[in-house]
Amino acid sequence: MRIDLAYGRASLRVELPDHAHVILPAPMPALADPAAAIREALRRPIGCAALQEMVMPGDTVAIVFSDVTRPAPSHILIPALLEELAEAGIDQQSITLINALGMHRMNTPDELVSMLGPDVVGSFPIIQHDPEDEGELSYVMTNKRGARISVNRRYMQAKVKILTGFVEPHIFAGYSGGGKAVLPGIAGAEAVISNHSGPMVGHPKSTWCRVEGNLIFEEMREVALETDPTFILNVTLDQSKAITGVFAGELVKAHDAGIAFAEKAYVRAIPHEFDIAVASNLGYPSDISLYQSFKGLSVAAQGVRQGGAVVLAAECAEGLGLVHFQELLEERTNPQALLEMIEDKRFRHHDQWGVQVGAMAMVKVESYLYSSMKPALVRRSHMIPCKGVSKTVNDLRKRYRRENGGEPSILVLPYGQLTVPQVAAEG
Repeated sequence: MRIDLAYGRASLRVELPDHAHVILPAPMPALADPAAAIREALRRPIGCAALQEMVMPGDTVAIVFSDVTRPAPSHILIPALLEELAEAGIDQQSITLINALGMHRMNTPDELVSMLGPDVVGSFPIIQHDPEDEGELSYVMTNKRGARISVNRRYMQAKVKILTGFVEPHIFAGYSGGGKAVLPGIAGAEAVISNHSGPMVGHPKSTWCRVEGNLIFEEMREVALETDPTFILNVTLDQSKAITGVFAGELVKAHDAGIAFAEKAYVRAIPHEFDIAVASNLGYPSDISLYQSFKGLSVAAQGVRQGGAVVLAAECAEGLGLVHFQELLEERTNPQALLEMIEDKRFRHHDQWGVQVGAMAMVKVESYLYSSMKPALVRRSHMIPCKGVSKTVNDLRKRYRRENGGEPSILVLPYGQLTVPQVAAEG
């Protein structure tokens, strides 16, 4: 069969055996008029009054939006919010937009225009959050592990605080959206590193589509609530990144509604663990680097047996990713040694969680990568470079037939983390 995998800004067509088991997001129709649906959600929100009733002329407003590594439709969300605020009498000079970079790189002027549109970029001040600039942070609390939690000062100074984003499965926070806009989005480096520490990320409940008992998710929400957010605007997306649902209002109630909707779309039952999985990382911007694309490896590994294989197709136009991530990958010679180093409670390193989640998958499965990177660079990540997805799968089939005497089972995730495989319970 021919399958198109989300890859870069287009797709990658591969030939796979007819018996391959393909999982897709559950059909959720795209909204015919997303702008109108957003406007309705702002005026009839979940758990609080309409946005216009929560602001007054003269109020200062901070709006937090997702950075370029996320496919959040900020070019639709932000203008809708700005129109609503203008109708409530809020002037442009009172509004600040804050790019929730977390620990990611600054976004370029062209990227900001592509994310927000030229009119917004040309009319409103935009702050690119810097988690290591202490002068731009305000103290919020100290967490249970003794870490100082600070967030963006401009956000904390605003009378009205609005968080935007989208809800999708997340590799260790359960689901994105909600409080994640604050931590890690606009939090200080110490807060992010503490929340994403080795023991936290390695906890068995810090995983895909798990929120109950998920310490990372719970702390993200706790910190966000401590900053007294006024309103959130979250959406869900389909595989073409069209909006399928809008969830606006009070942080907990609106985010929980988004999670409940997302779970129906993205969690997919499978009959058993498979021998081989073929996956994408949802294409651009999600597969912009390997740092981001380890998510596709991780989610595919959820549906593969111990000792099986994952073939990941991720463009990685920016290579491995952040400098600290690249350095850490080379600290040890194999994934198991990396895990042992990172899971030590005393270990602290920028971007350790990115390496940790990749290593957690690689100790379970053989990990192959088809990308735009040179093979030597792929090997630095402890993955096996692959010249072609179809050829690699066929080579694996031949090897498994020799070893096991039967045709291996194959799972396919054309849209990566928009499909989280879970073995169906018996009975």
